[in-house]
Amino acid sequence: MIKKAVIPAAGLGTRFLPQTKAQPKEMLPIIDTPTIQYVVQECVDSGIEDILIISGKGKRSIEDHFDKNFELETRLQEKKDEVLYTHLKHIENMANIHFIRQKELNGLGDAIYHARFHCEHEPFAVLLGDTIIDSVIPVTQQLIDSYEQYGQTVIAVETVPWENVSRYGITVGDNLSTKVIRLKELIEKPDRKNAPSNMAIAGRYILTPQIFRALEKTPRGKGNEIQLTDALQFLLKEEGIVATLIEGKRYDMGNKMDFLKTTVELALKRKEFSEEFEEFLRETIAKIDEERKNNPVKQKNF
Repeated sequence: MIKKAVIPAAGLGTRFLPQTKAQPKEMLPIIDTPTIQYVVQECVDSGIEDILIISGKGKRSIEDHFDKNFELETRLQEKKDEVLYTHLKHIENMANIHFIRQKELNGLGDAIYHARFHCEHEPFAVLLGDTIIDSVIPVTQQLIDSYEQYGQTVIAVETVPWENVSRYGITVGDNLSTKVIRLKELIEKPDRKNAPSNMAIAGRYILTPQIFRALEKTPRGKGNEIQLTDALQFLLKEEGIVATLIEGKRYDMGNKMDFLKTTVELALKRKEFSEEFEEFLRETIAKIDEERKNNPVKQKNF
């Protein structure tokens, strides 16, 4: 049984500057909910309530978000706003969350190594703090199910467009079923021409404690950082690793375009304003189409 989860959230978020100069990218909101809250909720929905967040300098707002805010709660009670009050109480009580700082940004592998004393000799889940996955069955639960069946490290994977393979860790293996692959190789962000497949790591893992030993002997790799994918390649030589093809849609909050797409798609799923928002989008697209029809030269020059 997987009882603990680790959420790395120490990155600088440079692709979202200037917004992330003083605000962690993991706190970027999808409407009114920070990205990392979706990730924590996935842990809870998968039966995990012991969570370690690996943070860093300038990430204090993450801790504050999951902490109690006595003054705000008192004000909401005075205003008799039970809906918001209940929502805030849920956030502060949703899990037993611990924090530790990665003092130097030495890569995802180094961030995971900071969890060695918290996780000790137990297998644990890892969920990237800037990745949301919308699914009926939480993806972490899907990985737990695979772990319980195979008893090995499990990696979430998805197929990505070939032109995007250089953005991901890429896997190669043999199919054990339609959803499970026994891995043979992992490659961190290969060039398109050298990528052996377009089966990409999707930001969710179940790791055995042997990963810490593998990280200890993993040299710096891509970007002069300690890459988790490289450590998993070491681990692969010592024990089996399986990959599970996820059922769900992954939203990578690491770039602005995906952030915009995520906001629109998840907004359309919010009952309180989905109908009105959809109508707004249709009207906006109609206006754009009309402008293009009436001003073809202007559109071409643009």
